[in-house]
Amino acid sequence: MTGTTEPAAKQQSWHAYYTEKRIVHQWLQVSLLEKLPVRHVVEIGPYMGLVTAMLANAGYEVTTLDIENRSPGIGASRHIQADIRSFDPASLPAADALICCETLEHVAWPDVGGVLQRFSNTKIPWLILSVPYEGTQFNLQLYFNRFGARRRSGLRFLRFLRRFKPKDMESWEPHKWEVGYHGYTVERLRDTLTAHGWEPLRQDFTSGTRSIFLVCRNTQARSS
Repeated sequence: MTGTTEPAAKQQSWHAYYTEKRIVHQWLQVSLLEKLPVRHVVEIGPYMGLVTAMLANAGYEVTTLDIENRSPGIGASRHIQADIRSFDPASLPAADALICCETLEHVAWPDVGGVLQRFSNTKIPWLILSVPYEGTQFNLQLYFNRFGARRRSGLRFLRFLRRFKPKDMESWEPHKWEVGYHGYTVERLRDTLTAHGWEPLRQDFTSGTRSIFLVCRNTQARSS
């Protein structure tokens, strides 16, 4: 009985999480590497492993890092169990890029700078970072053909007047902050990156999962 229920539960979880809008978000994590001199990637917080498999399929060597102990996902050569708030930067393998997408918001804001500094201390040259973006924005997509039509829209407005209220500050899973709420501006995030060893070079947004992406260069790697 177990052999049939476990795959079914995994299938249900996959379909519940990977909606069309979220698939685009996963694709962008890989796409942003296209013009960078990257071969080996350390992916932080792989979750269900779709990005891991995409990276491997695109020809990248992948090491995953997560707070949970797990087997390496499809396409990963190695998995490291570690907490990004306390890991030893020297414990990471030599690599060309870190991917930390939809993970940093699970860390309390006072700890974010320390995490970014640890990332910088690895001397890994590039960082692809994304976190939820709840700033003022409007999205409208329309599609028509002679058989039917689809419409998708989204609006975020005046979140900067509201304070983000975490559901739980003790456990890992709940978000502790999101860009766009009172006190959490894009400028503050970029300044925090700069103050802890990262130079943001490119900024992008997804309309589906409403995230901000930043491609950053490690200033320590440049000086060494």
